[in-house]
Amino acid sequence: MTRRVTADALRERLSASGELALLDVREQGVHYRGHPFFACSAPLSRLELVIEDLVPRRAAPIVLLDGGGEGLAERAAERLAALGYAAVSVLDGGCAGWQAAGGELFSGVNVPSKAFGEFVEHRFGTPRIPAHELKRLQDSGAKPLVLDARPYEEFHRMSIPGGVDAPGAELVYRVHDLAPDPDTLVVVNCAGRTRSIIGCQSLVNAGIPNRVVALKDGTMGWDLAGFQCARGATAAAPPPGAAGLAKAQSAARRVAERFGVKFASRATAQAWMDDPDRTLYLLDVRSREEFLAGHIHGARHAPGGQLVQAADEFVGVRNARVVLVDPARVRSVMTASWLNQMGWPDVHVLEPEGADGFLGWEIERGPRPPRVAGLVPAHTIPAAELARRLSPADVVVIDLATSLRFRERHVPGAWWAVRSRLAAAREAMSGSAPRGPRRVLTNQDALLAQHAAPEAAALWPESDVRVLDGGNAAWFATGAPVETGLQRATTALDDVWYKPYDHAADYERHARAYLDWEVALVEQIKRDPTIRFRAYD
Repeated sequence: MTRRVTADALRERLSASGELALLDVREQGVHYRGHPFFACSAPLSRLELVIEDLVPRRAAPIVLLDGGGEGLAERAAERLAALGYAAVSVLDGGCAGWQAAGGELFSGVNVPSKAFGEFVEHRFGTPRIPAHELKRLQDSGAKPLVLDARPYEEFHRMSIPGGVDAPGAELVYRVHDLAPDPDTLVVVNCAGRTRSIIGCQSLVNAGIPNRVVALKDGTMGWDLAGFQCARGATAAAPPPGAAGLAKAQSAARRVAERFGVKFASRATAQAWMDDPDRTLYLLDVRSREEFLAGHIHGARHAPGGQLVQAADEFVGVRNARVVLVDPARVRSVMTASWLNQMGWPDVHVLEPEGADGFLGWEIERGPRPPRVAGLVPAHTIPAAELARRLSPADVVVIDLATSLRFRERHVPGAWWAVRSRLAAAREAMSGSAPRGPRRVLTNQDALLAQHAAPEAAALWPESDVRVLDGGNAAWFATGAPVETGLQRATTALDDVWYKPYDHAADYERHARAYLDWEVALVEQIKRDPTIRFRAYD
């Protein structure tokens, strides 16, 4: 029988010092509507794809939840048990039970990080500049340095004109060469608020001589003020020179002392990796280019800015050990300083050894292979063969990619479905989809489709179920025709959170609602006694 835990017992465990993973197994778009503060999104549809990164130790205690009475948590518990997770429980009554017992439900995604950003602004009085004031300065001929704290892909899509990309923890590392004149105003922006606030306050905490401000409401605020965002910008902050690096490391040492940053030697970190009784996350917070050039075997890439911005996507076990990797000891120190303030008790910066900082470690190069639990390869069909079979329509394609990706482009004639709702998809397709001899499952890289294949085979026993070899990426690479839009959707479009700019027809309303939500978090967290951010002088 599935073990269960009451809301009161869960509240006690969240307030204690032991390890605990609280996982919401509903789809992300449903999670968005309301969940306990510390619940990480781990949708049942993608559970095998995310669980080994979120909860790498199979003996770690896990509590699963859904909305209440849906059966999703119980299905997830069975799946995790089959994967070897030995301490899995289900929250009685799910989110409804938590709320009925007096628990607070938070809407949104990455809530702990977003709420922390608002806490930081109130705690430190982080300086900011409204969009119209920045535009006035630019039009007057002044040359403020606008630093975009988001990853390059987000910056490239939409940015402040004249901006330079310097994601998150890269700011303190790279700013000294970018703004050698202390009279240069430095403006930090993101899409909304959190990374602007954390980025600006990072530079303030580091003690750079320049005046530093956060752009109020980021690119959303710029857009809502009636100004045009740049599209396709490519300016990125270069690595620091010797003098810039020395200044960055000096600043990081001051930050480490102020915020109680702890350090770990290679020998200590390696011993922790072998500890069966504690969960360890080894997170490399350098740039993507540095990570690909060489990283410690088993380390996960978690760029410093994104780790603070979306902590619940990288670390699923509360009170676990975290070791941050950056031989320069700037990005790791800045990241650790923020995680300490978020209340994480056991964060350490790895001490570098040797010329490259990695002496004594096994090094990998290139992308880290995805961690996929329990994958049993299914029969596949090549893209070229699928293209031939589409013409006589003796095959039905079921796309399990996100609704956003499906909307952007998909195999012609494909149906969109959510893996955890395949039974409902069968009902939605009955009478409309041809009862051909073959069903082909796909998603972006085919991994999710591989996991879903046995479930689809049980639902369509009359069909030969295959997986598109290489997934949608392989189909697109052939240059074959594609469709766009959300026709032939078999379920509600709540599999993922739609960002404000995903709502093209009603962007302004969604953007204003999103910004209002972020601001309101600072008051809502006061109603949850399990939330304890840490204040330093």
